[in-house]
Amino acid sequence: MLSGAQPVNRLVVKEGEDFTNRVDMAAVDNLKISEAEMESYYLLCSACLLLESTVRNDFVPEIVNSICAKSISEDLKKKFAFLPGGRGKDDAVIITFPECPSFSEIPGEVIEKVLTYLTAIPSVHKPELKFIIILDRRLDTWTSIKTALVQIAATCPENLQLVLVLRPTGFFQRAISDISFRFNQDDFILKLPVVMLSSVTELLKYIDETHLTHEFGGTLDYCHNEWILFRTAIESFAVMVKEIAQMLQAFGTDLAEAELPNNLHSVEDLLIARTEKYNQLKNDVQRVIKEGDLLLTNLTEPDSNAQCMMEKDGDRATVKRLLAQLHEMEMAFDGFWEKHLLKLEQCLQLWRFEQAFEEVKAALDYLASEGGDIPETGDNVAHSEQALRELSNFDEQSQELIDNAQLLLSQGDQLISNHHYAEDLIREKCKELRHCCDDLLDEMRSKYVTLNKSLELHTQLQQGLQWCDEGAYLLASQPMDKCQSQEGAKRALQEIEKFLESSGDYLQCDAEELYSEFGLILTTPIKAQIQVVHEKLENVHAMFEQRQLSLKKLAVKQARPVQPVAPRPEASALSLKSPFNSPKHAVDSSSGSKFPFDISLYGKRNSRKPQNAKKIEVMHEISQTRNALYSLNSESDDSVEILKGHVINELIETERVYVEELSSVLQGYKMEMDNPMMISLMPSLLENQKEVLFGNMSEIYDFHSRIFLNDLQNCIEMPEKVGVCFLQRRENFQMYVKYCQNKPRSEHLWRQCSDCPFFQECQRKLDHKLGLDSYLLKPIQRLTKYQLLLKELLRFSSNSEGTQELHEALTAMLNLLKSVNDSMHQIAITGYNGNLEEFGPLLMQGSFNVWINHKKGPTKMKDLARFKPMQRHLFLHKTALLFCKKREEHGEGYDKAPSYSFKHFLKMSAVGITENVKGDRRKFEVWNSGREEVYLIQAPSVDVKMAWLSEMRKVLTNQQRLLREDSQSPHHLTDQILLSPGKQKTASLSSEENDSELTNPVILENFSLSPQHLSTRKDWAGTLRYVEASEGNDGWSSNNDTEEEDSNQLSPGRYKARTDGKTLDSDELLIKTGDVVQLMHENGEGQWFVKNLNRGQQAWISVNSLQIIVGDCCSQTSSSSGLDIHKIRKVSSSP
Repeated sequence: MLSGAQPVNRLVVKEGEDFTNRVDMAAVDNLKISEAEMESYYLLCSACLLLESTVRNDFVPEIVNSICAKSISEDLKKKFAFLPGGRGKDDAVIITFPECPSFSEIPGEVIEKVLTYLTAIPSVHKPELKFIIILDRRLDTWTSIKTALVQIAATCPENLQLVLVLRPTGFFQRAISDISFRFNQDDFILKLPVVMLSSVTELLKYIDETHLTHEFGGTLDYCHNEWILFRTAIESFAVMVKEIAQMLQAFGTDLAEAELPNNLHSVEDLLIARTEKYNQLKNDVQRVIKEGDLLLTNLTEPDSNAQCMMEKDGDRATVKRLLAQLHEMEMAFDGFWEKHLLKLEQCLQLWRFEQAFEEVKAALDYLASEGGDIPETGDNVAHSEQALRELSNFDEQSQELIDNAQLLLSQGDQLISNHHYAEDLIREKCKELRHCCDDLLDEMRSKYVTLNKSLELHTQLQQGLQWCDEGAYLLASQPMDKCQSQEGAKRALQEIEKFLESSGDYLQCDAEELYSEFGLILTTPIKAQIQVVHEKLENVHAMFEQRQLSLKKLAVKQARPVQPVAPRPEASALSLKSPFNSPKHAVDSSSGSKFPFDISLYGKRNSRKPQNAKKIEVMHEISQTRNALYSLNSESDDSVEILKGHVINELIETERVYVEELSSVLQGYKMEMDNPMMISLMPSLLENQKEVLFGNMSEIYDFHSRIFLNDLQNCIEMPEKVGVCFLQRRENFQMYVKYCQNKPRSEHLWRQCSDCPFFQECQRKLDHKLGLDSYLLKPIQRLTKYQLLLKELLRFSSNSEGTQELHEALTAMLNLLKSVNDSMHQIAITGYNGNLEEFGPLLMQGSFNVWINHKKGPTKMKDLARFKPMQRHLFLHKTALLFCKKREEHGEGYDKAPSYSFKHFLKMSAVGITENVKGDRRKFEVWNSGREEVYLIQAPSVDVKMAWLSEMRKVLTNQQRLLREDSQSPHHLTDQILLSPGKQKTASLSSEENDSELTNPVILENFSLSPQHLSTRKDWAGTLRYVEASEGNDGWSSNNDTEEEDSNQLSPGRYKARTDGKTLDSDELLIKTGDVVQLMHENGEGQWFVKNLNRGQQAWISVNSLQIIVGDCCSQTSSSSGLDIHKIRKVSSSP
């Protein structure tokens, strides 16, 4: 059997039946098979059926019933019967039963099967042939003869001519056989024509010796094994021919009946599978043909025996006929496959075309919707220009897609020209695609026309407004005192006439003409704009006429001298109460705490700046010439509105530019960091660092592009609403705090990678003249710009609607700037192990000179004069006052930004203040409840001092309120002790003792709690924090900024361990937390000899380990005094 052979049971055509009668044309239509493919399928099936018929008619019929040489080869090899190839009288075929001792043991069904097969072979070509059986029993007995005759009689063919029996040659057996045959002769003769022969000589009377084999004295050559092999080969070939015909017919039926898949991938898989099956069947056909050619060659070899040649001639003719039919079937198979393959390829082409069509169609629809968002007209010049830029970008984006659509259309036309079976469908798709492209192109052309018209109109309107502004400015800038003279009036008149001559077109501009010229784009808002411009032109023209009339009178005649009087400026309109006067906005300009990333609130207030520090300087872009308009008379009142419009236009236009710049940075730099084509240019240092480099710029861009820009644009006709916009979005502006806090990290990363090819390539693509670092400063610059523009709006909006909101908006933006500055200082604090947010919001921060007294009792100014102050940067929070030391870093830019080393903090619930210290108006005191620690603080200026005292009063008043609320609770102790004002004053500091003026402790106003009571309250217990003893030996510190007052310089003395410690040479635990240790001496190699007073152990410990063990604590023991009492203090950095 051939590989893959299977019976055909779907479309079987019987022999002699017309194939066309079996085809259901409706089914053919359902299968979508073409006429040409149907015809080729019919030819294939006809060839297959003809080949099967040939095999069935020209070969042994029993092959169909599984009786063939291969199936009975074992029985044939026994050689109890064979066809030697000889012929008797009347061309009867001779079947020889040679001498076979085991014949009696052979089952009757085997003899019947073999005899049937042997008689069937010659009957294939001549069914009327007769047979002669030669039964050789010369060496056997009568019993075996009788048995054989009985079996032959049972299975003999109908056309048996004669049975020739060679009886036994032995005397005894011959006699028995003669007698037995005589008695049974009639029985045998009735069934078989039996002739008993005594010798081979008698056999020659019936058959010529040329048809007898050598064993019978003949000359016929016969090899039984060769005959079996020959018959097996012929019959195997016939079986292969039959199987291949069935396989081709089955495959053809599958191809003809199966419907095509309904998706692209299935068609591709089907094409691959069917092509593989076709190639396999093609190989099988070629192999069968090769087997037939080989068999035909063997049959063509000459044979000396004429009878064998005659038999081979019949087989050779049959094989030739089969081979010819095989070639015809192969051609029909190839023709059918060619038609079917064409259909599959066209189906695949159709699916690919439809898939490409759907993709291009969807892209065109999406592009059309995107293009629909581009307005057909602009609201102003900038809007029209922006819309034209967007339309130009849209045109560039759509060009590639339209090119793809044109390529797809050419492919569709090619399919139609190739007579694709679905040409009608393809033609319809091409028509739809052309329609979409034409619509898109028409829409872009139409928008180009309308936007250019809109730009032209708005340009004219803007020029008209500009002419009005210039005219109003000209009228406002003419000095009225000089116009009082005849010469001055003539000069002013000439200026006006010259201005009017150079701009006559605007005066001749008529609204109706504009309506007619730009009727294509006119909308109600545009008509309103035209009307507003037209009215302004008329108003300004009237102003010019009135001024000309006045000047002409002055130029013609001067009746009497006129004393010029300058108009008095409106103070309420020009002077605004600056929010900077409030304590919250007080900034110490001389404290040196300015950061390179500080946002300046005062413009150019501090002229001394670090050379390498990046400063954000905000210049007033609104010309100072506007101020002159406030001194105009009543005819220039409209100029204020004009300048207010300038400010709002500047705010909106700069906002739009700001949004565009942010967009270009995010798209041209940040998104390019994910571009696979640019990864090779990006250094490894930038990997996963987008959020560090750009911070939350994406969040800022989303807010401004989607929300704030639209809010501002809605205020173009109502500038008084700008303040409301800022107030409504004040919470959104808090995102700038996060951006500014990340800026040092971003700057540090930028300096490491600024020269890499990635940034250079991005800058080249964007055509930016400045590098990325300049654009990363844009958000900070924009933040400072808002408060300047709000100030300008306030100048032109005195006592008008929305003025209060503008005041509040300016205050909110200034508070935001202060919050940003404070947060930049706060994040620079190092060395604090806790969370600074626990102290509440940061209220104030600044640098001060600080003296610290750790003793109770009076403070004398003469003692202070001997000690230099410590430089400390103070941070006032809602619940704590932090003391830090400022450390300047080396480097440039942000590397030079100072940091603050945390020293200690005081809880505001446990401190009091002394506002005035005699001798220096800039000094004040902060002390704890028992005056165990007094901090004398010197501010840079009196204003800074007053601002801090004001804010600290608010904090302490709030603490008092909390204490009162707590005192009213049922768990509060009732044994409070009220002190008189005199007692309170004594508990603080006496004015006689320190020569200073004191205020009552503000933490409790007119009452205070006893120290015993304080120690029992939760809010007060354990709240006192102490500073290092090294900062104030004998009560006051003598260290200055050049001396290191940190506790890393250890000295002999006793300390309290803050953590466990081990020796240098082993893992033995020498010190446990809480042990008191004494530092004996240092060996010069960075090691201290330490004695544990609690455990009596001693060992060498490195300085680094020792600093961790004892922290920032130091000994209070004076080595010279020999005192036995030691006071171990807590470290100040513990929360």
